Formats: sequence, structure tokens, C-alpha cells
Amino acid sequence: MANITLLDGAFGTEIWKLAEQQGLPKISTWRYNLEAPQLVQAIHESYIKAGSGIIYTNTFTANRPAIEKEGGDPVQVIRAGVALAKAAADACGNAAPGRVKVALDFGPLFQALEPFGPVTEDECHAIYREMCEVGAECGPDLIVLETFMDAPMLAIAAEEAKKTGLPVFCTMSFHKENRTFYGCGIDDMLEALDPLGVDAVGLNCSFGPEKAVPVIQEFAEKTGLPLILKPNTADLAPEDFASAIAPALPLVSYLGSCCGSDPRYTAALNKLL
Repeated sequence: MANITLLDGAFGTEIWKLAEQQGLPKISTWRYNLEAPQLVQAIHESYIKAGSGIIYTNTFTANRPAIEKEGGDPVQVIRAGVALAKAAADACGNAAPGRVKVALDFGPLFQALEPFGPVTEDECHAIYREMCEVGAECGPDLIVLETFMDAPMLAIAAEEAKKTGLPVFCTMSFHKENRTFYGCGIDDMLEALDPLGVDAVGLNCSFGPEKAVPVIQEFAEKTGLPLILKPNTADLAPEDFASAIAPALPLVSYLGSCCGSDPRYTAALNKLL
């Protein structure tokens, strides 16, 4: 079995749940970095206490086109997101074996690349270049690019991320027959990323562990890179989720949960490991 590092779980649903409990409005998740930072740090700390060795910053949608639509500044959002994750890691880093690491987290743009959408390659490079440069200046341990469905967009983001000198992890969200909504398969992803020297690849979101395990098995057959598995819960209870993901343990280096999860799922995975 590989030496497995435990990742965190879902963030957006957790912060909306916590905001509702405290009588705060449901807003875009990135806004909480600036408007309710204590909630963001509390969620990071809850995942660390559950066993996460790597936590993802609350910057998934922190790209300039998305944030400027609401009058925000992505530079402020990214800086605040990294600072809050680092503060959580510093506050309870001893809760997990070794030092808790902070992953600067970015997702895909809301609009597609040409010819499927209006975003040109040059525009895409510029957007991710800004995000990666600003985030890297804040001192994260690595960059995670997650939930991508278009291999060319992921490759652009990864190219800009690698320029920072930080390790870069890449995961795509798959749909049917091990392909994304854009029709990209594992071969397409690996071919796009191969020249860039990324540090780990795999799957996040997509579906539950029972369907995700065959996808990660295909990854293992086609690449020697460390593998990441972070599937949705598929409405499974935490213990059942951990049991269903167990067959992937010999294949993966990084393990976590995505949509539908909370720190209970991290704790169940930690118990499994």
C-alpha cells in the first residue's frame, strides 16, 4: 500500500451550513474570506482535527472574471484565502501527523475555451497567471487544480502553476465511460499534462467511490504519477463511504472526499488508513 496523505472534504456546502447556523446570508463562497473569515478558518480547522494532512484554500472560484462580476478583487480574495488556511494549519497542525500543508486551490473558469466558448487561450493564460502568481507569493505548499472537465484549459492552468516552482496536483471531474462532460478521457488528460511535469493526477467530484475506483484503476494502468482520489459521497454514510473507497488504497497517494462530505467523512477515512 502506498503512503497515503489524507486530503480534506467539501467546503462550499460546509460554509453555507455554518453561515445559516449563525444567521449569516448565503453568498458566493469566496466572499466569506473577506466577510466572515472566522467561518473559513473554523472549517479548515475541523478538517485538520479530523485528520487532513493537506487542506485546500477557499479560492476555488477566485478568478478575475467571476469575482469582478460581484465587484470583488481576486487579489484580496486569494491572499485572504491562503492566510486563513495557513492560520488554521498553524493553530492545530499537531492534530495530524507531521505539518499540515496548504494547497492553493483553483477550479475551471465559468466559460469555456474557444471554439466551445468565448475565452481565448491568451485570456485563459492571463487569468491563471495572475491567480497563481498572487497565490504563490502568499507561501502555500502546493497548487491544486481541481474539477476541470476540459483538458486544454487544465493544461493552461497547469502551465501557469508550474511557473511558480510549487508542486502542482491536477484532478478532473469525470462523467460517463471515464470521460468528462467535454468528452475528455484519461488519455487526453495525461497527454495534455505530460509535457508540463505535474506532480500528481487523478479524479475529484464526479460520482461516488464505487464508480470512482475503476477510474483510478485506469489511471494506475496509464501513468506512474502519484494518484489523487477525492470522489463525491453518493449519499453514503461516512463509514460506508470509507468501505467503498478501500479497494483504491493500494493505488493512491492522496485520498479525500468531495461533494456531500464533511469532517465526519475525513475522520472515517482517517480511521480506515
